Amino acid sequence: MDDDRPHKFSEGQGFDEDYEEFSLDPPELSVDPTQVDPVDSRVLTDMLDERNVASDQVDAERLIDVGLSYMGINRFEEATGTFERAAQFADDDLIEQEAWVNKGAAHAQLEEFDEAVGAYEEALAIDEDSEHAAEAHTNLAYALWEWGRTEQALEHAERAVEVDPRFAQAWYNRGFFLSERGLHENAIDCFDNAIRLGMRTAGVLEEKAIALEETGQTEEAERVQEQAEELREEAERELVEDQ
Repeated sequence: MDDDRPHKFSEGQGFDEDYEEFSLDPPELSVDPTQVDPVDSRVLTDMLDERNVASDQVDAERLIDVGLSYMGINRFEEATGTFERAAQFADDDLIEQEAWVNKGAAHAQLEEFDEAVGAYEEALAIDEDSEHAAEAHTNLAYALWEWGRTEQALEHAERAVEVDPRFAQAWYNRGFFLSERGLHENAIDCFDNAIRLGMRTAGVLEEKAIALEETGQTEEAERVQEQAEELREEAERELVEDQ
């Protein structure tokens, strides 16, 4: 088993693509196409900065949208500040928790895993059983793993599954951590749960193939690996067709 392979968080594709927890559609920004190029990121960032000015009455939900928009253009430092401000001004626990979860995700993008851990812990201190709790536990597990605290990472991955047994990403992450600890049979069960819940991706199948290989199920591992390669080739074809 290759212990140096990167943890492919969130359906096996890492942080190179949009991460589910901050892939919410940001609010539309009004741009006059006769005056500016709508895809000019400099114009977009200026508009975001204007929307993020101090105000006597702060709309925490709107600040979260601004933070998500910063994430969309890779301005992660601005996003962390915006999410923290949203958390400070939120008068609803769920909104505050969402802000902390997204702040953690922004820190993770910057590879500031200690700050990410702190943000996720702030989120969980609000409520460990809310609609955002499973995401917070899952993200916290990833940050702890990246920070070298692997035992705690597995604990939070397991807690995420307990909070929301239908959260496919939580099953995938739990399977990954179990596989890393050599518990491959249990890991296979987790990957199967993730797949049954709709997370049938090349990354998940590849991790399952590794676990199968480690348990001596060579033929099944080869079959699953072939499925992973087919999915990856299909995704590449669709990407070419869309361009």
